Amino acid sequence: MNKKIVVFGAGSWGSTLANVLGEHGYDVRLWAHHPEQAEELQQQRTNKRYLDDFTVDEHVTATSDLTQALEDVEMILFVVPTKAIRDVSGKVAAQLQALAEAGKTQPKPLIVHASKGLESGTQKRISEILAEAFVDTAHDGPVVLSGPSHAEEVAKHHATAVTAACADLDAARRVQELFATDYFRVYTSSDIIGVELGGALKNIIALGAGAIDGLGLGVNTKAILITRGLAEITRLGVKLGADPVTFSGLSGVGDLFVTANSELSRNWQAGYAIGQGKTVAETIEGMNQVVEGVSTAVVTAKLAKQLDVEMPITETMAQVINGEITMSEAFKLLMNRAQKPEFYGMASEEHTDEK
Repeated sequence: MNKKIVVFGAGSWGSTLANVLGEHGYDVRLWAHHPEQAEELQQQRTNKRYLDDFTVDEHVTATSDLTQALEDVEMILFVVPTKAIRDVSGKVAAQLQALAEAGKTQPKPLIVHASKGLESGTQKRISEILAEAFVDTAHDGPVVLSGPSHAEEVAKHHATAVTAACADLDAARRVQELFATDYFRVYTSSDIIGVELGGALKNIIALGAGAIDGLGLGVNTKAILITRGLAEITRLGVKLGADPVTFSGLSGVGDLFVTANSELSRNWQAGYAIGQGKTVAETIEGMNQVVEGVSTAVVTAKLAKQLDVEMPITETMAQVINGEITMSEAFKLLMNRAQKPEFYGMASEEHTDEK
């Protein structure tokens, strides 16, 4: 039986992942919020707004009809912006319930997401939001798919590796099998907390990395930002229950390296524009996709304060986004912080309480 899969979100990453699945010969439905985009994807087989030189695979059907997208579906993949996850997943869960009440036998769906962020207000990870949405619906997962993966390069079949993470490793292995190709390699992990946080928080550091390039500060400065950024991501992750080893993997340092060093990264692009003198509002207005690092920085700074986790880079990036300081002032503040050991375990006795 041909596997039936629906991908919610027809941006660059959602469309690319739909194609990866379509190339396996699966019956893939790509759901777009706007009917006109669904029509372009279906009729012209293109996605001009988000991807140049992109052709929709023949096994992918585009639609904006929720009922059509969900009928008999075996896997549901969410690739929508973080701010839309709760609304879209709630509508999906309600539609699945409606189909069941109408007497239509549905498979038990595997819930997966490939979005990267923390919800504003609740500070929840995306898998937590999905678990709430599907609490009354029989399902497997949720599984997170995350790692260093620019959609533009995956669409060209450039070799890429990501991680599928879930507390239920069997569910993660199912995602691994569904996506694996000779150019798209998937590893598994049970540390969903670490994998989600690595994917979300690296966007904050990428904003700063772009600003460094926009300001012309050089690679020495960027090396500081990336290294110390990874340290504070790890601190928060461990506080929330993640395995510190996860942050040395694909979804940690791998994703951070790619996002902080590539002009394909919209978070890098946004940071670069801010470093060049544009305001945050002007920068966001000029982007054609959501810059997750902007909201994630503000959310994470609040979360770190609540948990008493020191995250100076995140805090200063949040101040920049809130209009409290400039990017140049942010870097000066960071460089003039109190001197301290690099690694706590090697701290001298008088510094052992420092963070």
